[in-house]
Amino acid sequence: MSDTYLVDGHQLVLLHNGEEYFPRLVSAIDGAARSVYLETYIYAADASGRLVSEALQRAARRGVRAHLLLDGFGCAKLPHDWVDELRSAGVEVLWFRPEIARFKLRRHRLRRLHRKLAVVDGRIAFVGGINIINDVPGGQLAAPRLDYAVEVQGDTVARIHAAMRRLWLLVSWTNFRRQREHAKFQLAHTNVVQQKIDFLLCDNLRHRRDIELAYLKAIGGAQREIIIANAYFLPGLRLRRALLQAAWRGVRVVLLLQGQVEYRLQHYAMLALYDELLGAGVEIHEYHASFLHAKVAVVDGYWATVGSSNIDPFSLWLAREANLAVRDAVFAESLRASLLQEMAQGAHPVAHAVWRKQGVWRHLLARLSYAAVLLLAGVFGYARGRDDDV
Repeated sequence: MSDTYLVDGHQLVLLHNGEEYFPRLVSAIDGAARSVYLETYIYAADASGRLVSEALQRAARRGVRAHLLLDGFGCAKLPHDWVDELRSAGVEVLWFRPEIARFKLRRHRLRRLHRKLAVVDGRIAFVGGINIINDVPGGQLAAPRLDYAVEVQGDTVARIHAAMRRLWLLVSWTNFRRQREHAKFQLAHTNVVQQKIDFLLCDNLRHRRDIELAYLKAIGGAQREIIIANAYFLPGLRLRRALLQAAWRGVRVVLLLQGQVEYRLQHYAMLALYDELLGAGVEIHEYHASFLHAKVAVVDGYWATVGSSNIDPFSLWLAREANLAVRDAVFAESLRASLLQEMAQGAHPVAHAVWRKQGVWRHLLARLSYAAVLLLAGVFGYARGRDDDV
């Protein structure tokens, strides 16, 4: 059940999974009078995709400027007739780095649009990790993916709106489309000490480390507890060291990680960190009820973040990401309570002694996978160009 929180002049609604997210998103689009901007990494041709598509088409037909930005890799399986239908209704659709040769390992292949954002009329925004795809993965998994988003109203929406409009213009220029807007949008860094709500970006130049630095600041200042739920957890040296130091100084550090194997390379690479983390006293809980897709954290029951960024090289080095950071005890406690409930009902704790008894081949596979991920991220991480190289 979603709840509303008033924080620093903003109205926030914490949304759990698509069951709560999609009705709110569609309702906002149906209430649009001027414009809709929607970005997603995955747009599936399923019931959830149909729900959002029909809302966008209704908006376009009544004269709303509806903009849909799709990642070329994550949305590669979206049928052409779905895109044609949207465009026929008046929805403007653009592709971020469209896939041309799917099996060709190109220089910028891993630089993706991983943000999940929406802004309606510059008044209401959605920030989170939920793709446009059905909640329940199917197969043997009957529970919905574990994921979160935040509905936002307040001054921060202007920054989110500006970021989306700016990227839309950049992609339009890259695709040789006619420029219809001439304004330039500068996204100034906010003073995180004074702001209770901060919109965090990760891109190729201006905001390359914003999300990572926000995590480092929160973890470095933790006094009691750190809870992180992350689908693909492969922190770099700085973040890993910050977590270990927090555990050594007596902070309770809890990680809720992927228990189901969705992407083998990332999953087994993550296991290579278990021995060091568990040995330092970090608690690890593996989520088995469904796929874990959340990218959220709560520190000391006061600082919380919800967004699209995993704690891995692909998100922190290569992808365009967006998170919302909130400094508010009531909001943070709501997210914390949800995570603790998910851990109790759908996750299994990992004991250090049991983990160390895993077979030698499993440990070897983990180390080889970890090396492969670092090699991939390292090779492509140095292939970053200018901020407008989209």
